[in-house]
Amino acid sequence: MADKMSREEAGRKGGEETARTHDKEFYQEIGSKGGESRGDSDGKMSREEAGRKGGQN
Repeated sequence: MADKMSREEAGRKGGEETARTHDKEFYQEIGSKGGESRGDSDGKMSREEAGRKGGQN
């Protein structure tokens, strides 16, 4: 039976593969989408609001 890799090792390998196959613009697009998903118009959210949103499932 083959040895199973840890979650950490699998994540590292996946990240390395993604970095090898994608360019800077790929990561910039992901980053900008993350900022957009917050939903606030001015790009600012109080810590209290962020905590509430983070606690919602």
